[in-house]
Amino acid sequence: MGGKRSMADVRLYAITDERFHPGRGMIEVMEEALQGGVDVVQLRDKTASKREILRKAKQLRSLTRRYGALFIVNDHIDIALAVDADGVHLGQDDLPLAEARKLVGNKIIGISTHAIEEAREAERGGADYIGVGPVFATQTKADVVPPVTLSYVRQVAGEIRIPFVAIGGIKLHNVDEVLAAGASRICAVSEIVGSADVKKTCETFLQKIEASKRGGSYAH
Repeated sequence: MGGKRSMADVRLYAITDERFHPGRGMIEVMEEALQGGVDVVQLRDKTASKREILRKAKQLRSLTRRYGALFIVNDHIDIALAVDADGVHLGQDDLPLAEARKLVGNKIIGISTHAIEEAREAERGGADYIGVGPVFATQTKADVVPPVTLSYVRQVAGEIRIPFVAIGGIKLHNVDEVLAAGASRICAVSEIVGSADVKKTCETFLQKIEASKRGGSYAH
C-alpha cells in the first residue's frame, strides 16, 4: 500500500486507549482500525513506563508501516525518534513547538489547541497540524478542559490554513455536526477502540466524512 506522507490527505485519526478494550490486545484492536481505513494511529499512554511505551511504539510502527498509515507518538519525543515515528503530538504544557522542532527536524508535529489564539500560535510556529477540541464532553482524558464546542471548529475552519483534526467526544451519532461545522479530519478514541466492531465503525466514520465532502449526509 502507498503510505501517507503528510496530514493533508488524512481523514480518520485513531488514538490508542487500552482502558476501552479490556481483554483485547492493543495491536489487534489497532490493526482492525487500520483495516477499517484509519489514516493515522497515535500512541497515547499516560500511565505505562517509558520502556513499556517504547515496546508498544515499536509494535505500532511496524503495524502502521504495513498498512501505509502515519504513526504519531504523544508526548514522548525520544520514543518517536527511537522508533522512527512519522511525528509527535504535543499538548499546551509539553515541550514548546520551537524546541520540539530542533529535535524532530522535518517530522510531523501536531499541537493540541483549545482556543483560536492557541491555533494561531501553532500555525505561526510551524506546526504541521493542530488538534481542535474537545468538541464535546469526553471521559477519555483525566486533565480534560471544558468542551470548545462546534463554534471553535467553525472558527478554525474559517481562519486556520494548516490541517486540523477535530477531537473530543466525537461519536458516530454526532460526527455529522462536526463535519457540518467545517471539519474534514476526525479523531475518535473510545468510539473506535471501544467498539464491538472496530473495522465497521471506522468504515462508517469514513463514509460520513466522504459524504460530507460531497455535500450530503450519510444515512445508515
